[in-house]
Amino acid sequence: MDYRFTIVLITMLSMLAFFAKPAYPRNEYLNNGSNTCNTGSFDISVEQRDRDTDYINNGSSTNENEEQNVKLTYRHWLGSACTDEFKKVQQENMELKQQLELMKMCGRVNSNPSLALNKNFNLLTSKCRGVTPTSSRSRPENSGSLWDELKDDYKKENPDVQLMGDKFLKPSKKKLKIPKYLTDDNIVLPLPKP
Repeated sequence: MDYRFTIVLITMLSMLAFFAKPAYPRNEYLNNGSNTCNTGSFDISVEQRDRDTDYINNGSSTNENEEQNVKLTYRHWLGSACTDEFKKVQQENMELKQQLELMKMCGRVNSNPSLALNKNFNLLTSKCRGVTPTSSRSRPENSGSLWDELKDDYKKENPDVQLMGDKFLKPSKKKLKIPKYLTDDNIVLPLPKP
């Protein structure tokens, strides 16, 4: 039997297992989406053709033909959304994305004074200079989720309502009730098949 395909398949799966990286979630609030702005393109190509043909007819004749071409091609995209307004919005989105990332990370950068001494981080420290992290400590330490508190209040006001898939405030005192017709001794149920 020929096992070449199996060996190739196992090799590819092994490479996938060893070299693949995990996919991490990203917050795409200002994604790059369709920021490619194409209105057209230029192409330049150089081509050379050599054709040699031999004809033997009442004598010998050879025909040599050489062609050299230089082509300049322009393609214009019809229906392109690349307007001045589109370019302006894309530029604003890139700047906002950079500012939001700096706002998240500048607290860590400014709390590490060794970064300011390293010349490799000059651009980063210059961008984060003057940005102070703010932290909102208005929430009490012992408070839980506001949503859970609202649900618990609703359950206290409406004790008869059962919410699907939700935890209950107190254990349920309801017990499983067996229907009356299953407790009769007159019922003969079929035996399981061997």
